[in-house]
Amino acid sequence: MAKKMKAKDGKVYKEVKPFYKKWWFIVIAVLIVMGAIGSQMGSKDGSKPKDTAKVEETSTKKESKQSEAKEEKPKKEASKDDVPKEYSSALKKANSYAKSMKMSKASIYDQLTSEHGEKFSTEAADYAMENVTADWNKNALKKAEDYAKNMQLSKAGIQSQLSSEHGEKFTEEETQYAIDNVKWDWKKNALKKAESYQKNMSMSPDAIKQQLTSEHGEKFTEEEAQYAIDNLSK
Repeated sequence: MAKKMKAKDGKVYKEVKPFYKKWWFIVIAVLIVMGAIGSQMGSKDGSKPKDTAKVEETSTKKESKQSEAKEEKPKKEASKDDVPKEYSSALKKANSYAKSMKMSKASIYDQLTSEHGEKFSTEAADYAMENVTADWNKNALKKAEDYAKNMQLSKAGIQSQLSSEHGEKFTEEETQYAIDNVKWDWKKNALKKAESYQKNMSMSPDAIKQQLTSEHGEKFTEEEAQYAIDNLSK
């Protein structure tokens, strides 16, 4: 309660407290101080204002969507005009070897890059093999038929030739496809081989049979070799 005091002129006046001593000013000051302390503590523990966090979250989502859109965008395929001349030439050679000579994929690649062959760069050869059009199973089968018809090889001999690193270099699957599908009279091939050994090398029937069945020779079966020996001219 404000005190009364008497002035020199005899009048009585009320004593007024300074504003900074009044209760409402003290309450406001305390609230301001507490707010400042809370703000400083929030800054120290790394917390962020809610509005700032929302802005950053929205920005991150937007960037993520943009990144996904870029990744999902299909790549533009190179046109023929963008392909180097060497690459297109290597591809033409590869298609020619596959179509005309029925070569395997590995054999064509070796021929394209060989110093004794086409001498293309490995990059050009890689491009050619990635884009060559061929049915390698059918190529293997065609080679098998050629070996059976023109060289009178046995079925096992053809299989070895098709898959050999020193032969046609077809894969095991391609070779097996050829062997499963080649249709031939293997007994007649054995007989032709036997006649050749008899005529050109003057070998005895026993020696001929051994050569026909040997793993290092013709690789005919026992039955096929015996048929050949039984039908040799006496």
